[in-house]
Amino acid sequence: MTMFSSLRDSSGPAAAVEIAATRVSGASLEWRGRQAAVTAHALETLPEGALVSSLTAANIVDRAAVAGALGRVLERIGRPRRIALVIPDPVAKVSLISFERVPERQQDLDELVRWQVRKSAPFPIEDAQVSYVAGRQSPDGHEFVVSLARRDVIVEYEQLAAAEGAHAGIVDLATFNVINAVLAPSSAGSGIAGDWLLVNVAPDYVTLAILRGPHLLFFRNRAAETDGTLADLVHQTAMYYEDRLGGGGFERVLLAGAGGGGARRAGDVELVRRSLQQRLEATVDTVDPRAAVTLTDRISAGPEFLDTLAPLVGVLLRGQQPGDKAA
Repeated sequence: MTMFSSLRDSSGPAAAVEIAATRVSGASLEWRGRQAAVTAHALETLPEGALVSSLTAANIVDRAAVAGALGRVLERIGRPRRIALVIPDPVAKVSLISFERVPERQQDLDELVRWQVRKSAPFPIEDAQVSYVAGRQSPDGHEFVVSLARRDVIVEYEQLAAAEGAHAGIVDLATFNVINAVLAPSSAGSGIAGDWLLVNVAPDYVTLAILRGPHLLFFRNRAAETDGTLADLVHQTAMYYEDRLGGGGFERVLLAGAGGGGARRAGDVELVRRSLQQRLEATVDTVDPRAAVTLTDRISAGPEFLDTLAPLVGVLLRGQQPGDKAA
């Protein structure tokens, strides 16, 4: 079975596919000297209800519809035999845990991580795929970002790709790879040293992530149908950041996903951005993956394209980052 990975994994394939609740998208990338270039991109819309992202239940509802869209996307990006696969955030539970002392043996650390997260797992830890990446040094010790998912759900996505002739060498979450796109060495965000907030809006969920430079401080995922506006959720997160995390203000606030259908309930991208700016009293910029990659002449870049491209670019550029481990 493929490792279910987390932030900043080792180098991977040159093509990536994202399977989301409303669409399947894909991109291929090649290096031209020291510059990464997107050479192909494809997007197929899914029928409503064909895929329901869930932590505790099967995700693929209409297998024929999802498989058909995936096959057409793979065809348009060159039928790659190895891909990185991006899946919805709600498929995994993300936690930040700290240890005063980190075991020297990798096996001991693996067991310690699994023991720590089993207490909050919504299913038996024996059924879980657990992965983690080292985070920042905190007053409580050394932090780790841990992702926990049901193994059979991850296999569900992997088998869908395998049936179309593509081996998923990496399986990862959407927001993690929007973060990777922002932090890519060639991106404008790679030099962020202070605290910053990412708001990733999907049609079926919203994820908020707070980082200090490259290190994750906070990760929250909420279903789209939950009561309260996006601006209210962001405001609550900002208050938590100030009161519980000792935050002194965000150096940057970034919005992703709104152009790809995630802003349907709140209106267009500009309305969402202005709403967040007013609530946070800070400038809100949209994530633009073109800061990390160039596009071939035949690819036109509208808001929806850029939002679907960001997590694909993030997972494809992750080879420039330090590796992580799976437990």
